[in-house]
This record gives sequence, structure tokens and C-alpha cells, in this order.
Amino acid sequence: MSAYEISIISIIGINVILAVSLNMISGFCGQISLGHGAFFGAGAYAAALTMTGKGGVPLAIVAALITGSLLGVIVGFASLRVRTDFLAVTTIGVNFLFVGFVRKQTWLGGEMGISGIPPTGLGAAGNMVMILLFAAATIALSLYISRSWMGFAFRAVGEDEGAAATLGINSGAYKLAAFGIGTALAGLAGGLYTFFTQFITVDAFDFIFSVMLMAMVVIGGIGSTWGVVVAAVGLTLLPEAIRFVNDYRLLVFGGLLVLVIRLAPGGLTAMVQNLFLAVRRS
Repeated sequence: MSAYEISIISIIGINVILAVSLNMISGFCGQISLGHGAFFGAGAYAAALTMTGKGGVPLAIVAALITGSLLGVIVGFASLRVRTDFLAVTTIGVNFLFVGFVRKQTWLGGEMGISGIPPTGLGAAGNMVMILLFAAATIALSLYISRSWMGFAFRAVGEDEGAAATLGINSGAYKLAAFGIGTALAGLAGGLYTFFTQFITVDAFDFIFSVMLMAMVVIGGIGSTWGVVVAAVGLTLLPEAIRFVNDYRLLVFGGLLVLVIRLAPGGLTAMVQNLFLAVRRS
């Protein structure tokens, strides 16, 4: 396997973790978050500081998980007081605050980022395997939650908080749980990204990247784990397929998102389900 193929597969694994984790917040619990890049970046910087401090890979992974989750729970408290549209705006602000804060901090490398991050010792192929294992574990966790009581409670809160309350569901607790789990996984993805690149700058975690993650969730079918996985893989490979129009990449992504919302509001998942039903009826 070439270095290029290893890089692409590693990025796919990281994006799958990010898209699935965002789907837990927005797809399962109905909390629209457009600042997922901030949680991703928080985990990446936590892992980078741990590795440069000679903390080792296991400690860096724990630091990434905890940092992402802590920031997520803080933002999650905001979700207890604002409705969906305002929460989306709030998370956008969090993403801009994160980028602006990091740019001004010399101990985080400022505009130049953090370089010279020690390698994991696993090599590029070993890092790729580690990323894929964590991606598989994230998918398994998402599928488990979606079929558990917690998953049903998430969906009830996302559909109608008032109706969920009549069933004895504490919507505030489940919103915080969704943010805590989803952002912890985003932090984990950040840590894996740090292992993969050994160099980070805050530009990798900006608002545009957060929008691309939300596009993966919407195109895959919001609330569907497998649909989001397929979209994450497809939208990661798409830039490689359209390198000849790389300057117009965001235009292509935006057009694709508009087409899916207009023609298939339920995303790829609903499209496949409708096709399957049509075949059965025929």
C-alpha cells in the first residue's frame, strides 16, 4: 500500500469518527451543532501538548477525549436554555471563539501551530490501523446507542421535548449526555489527527470544516449511522476525484448539499429506502 493510499484511508477514518459523533448530537438528539471543528481542534491540541510533553500515546488519547468532552459539556449547558436555531448560531460562535483564542496563544503556537510532535512509534500503516479500529469502535458505539434506551430518549428529546417530559425523560440530562459523548469522540478524532500529521494549525479546525462535517450528516441521512458513514467516505474521496477543479471544491460541496436537500430531504438513507420499497412494490 502506498503512502498516498495510507493517508487517504487515515483521513477517511478520522472523518467517519467526526461525522458519526456529530450525528449523535444532531441526528439522534436534534441539537444542531455547527461548531464541531472546535471540539475536534480541542482534542488535537490536547494530544499535541501531551505528546510534546512526552506524555505518550495512551495519555494523549485520554487527554483528547476529556478535553473534547469538557468543552462539549460546557456548550451543552447552552443547549438547555436556547432553541435549535439559536443553538446552531451559538455553536458557530464557539467555533470562531476557539479559532480566535488559539491564534493569540503563543503557548499553542499561535498562527504557526505546533510542529515537531513526536511520532507514535507505530509508523504510518500502524497509525492507519489504529484510526480504523477507533472508527469501527465509534460506529459500534453509535449503533448500540441508537438501539438502546438512551438512543430512544435522544430521539424523543429531538422530536418533542414536551412530549418526552411527559414520559419522564429528563431532556436536559440527555442533551448534556449527547454533547458529552459526541464531543468526546470529536476530541478523540483530533488526537488521532495529531498522530497522523505530527503538525497542527488552527486553520484545520475552522467553521468551513464544521460545515463540511454537517454536510456529511445531512447528505448521509441525519440520524442514520450507516448513511453518515457512507457520506463521510464519499465526501472524503470526492476532493481526490475532482482535483482538476480543486479551487471550486466548496462550490461543488455546496451544490451537492443543496441538491440533496431539494431532491432527497432524508439523504442517502431515505433515497435507498424509497428505492427498495419501489422495487418490492413492482
